Amino acid sequence: MSTPNKHQRIYKLLNTHYGPQHWWPADTAFEVMVGAVLVQNTSWTNASAAIGKLNDAGLMSPAEILNVPRNKLASLITSSGYFNIKAKRLIALCEWVLAYEDIDQLKGLPLKSVRKDLLAVHGIGPETADDILLYALDKPVFVIDAYTRRLFSRLGLVNHDDTYEELQQSFEQALDNKVEIFNQYHALIVVHAKNICQKNPVCGQCCLQKECLK
Repeated sequence: MSTPNKHQRIYKLLNTHYGPQHWWPADTAFEVMVGAVLVQNTSWTNASAAIGKLNDAGLMSPAEILNVPRNKLASLITSSGYFNIKAKRLIALCEWVLAYEDIDQLKGLPLKSVRKDLLAVHGIGPETADDILLYALDKPVFVIDAYTRRLFSRLGLVNHDDTYEELQQSFEQALDNKVEIFNQYHALIVVHAKNICQKNPVCGQCCLQKECLK
């Protein structure tokens, strides 16, 4: 058996310390998509509150969202911030989903083609697209976010000028190409960065001390 690389060692340490994370928290694949847009530039708490408002209003399908005026949609998602912009993005996402027969059809499309198609949707950048691909469409892509950059720069695996694609490739090449691993690893990074590897890190409680360069 080959010696685990550093990405794999970190995954094992985090996984042992925190256990299964059961991400993404949502009832349906479409709710994951909505959450991926609403969490842009805000906390999950704020995005979750907006999702709750949409659910309470019976607006958790593409057709239902497209059937309400944009100003009403915006008023329901105010907690997520930039609500007028995000309303426009949600509408564009819903139009994209409805261009296909259903979400199962999207799941059956090749990764590269559906990612390219998704990135062409208004307001959908690489991180949001990959959240949707991984957590809603079960595609093996590794999500890179600010937490990943902060944690892995301290671990000596990220340079400040690395592009999104370069970082993503480094993870995907170092790990088994499995949705379950990419899902769990990203979730572990988020929980660790939020609770321990913060902007002012709590190093004394870190399970990665032996791997860290800080």
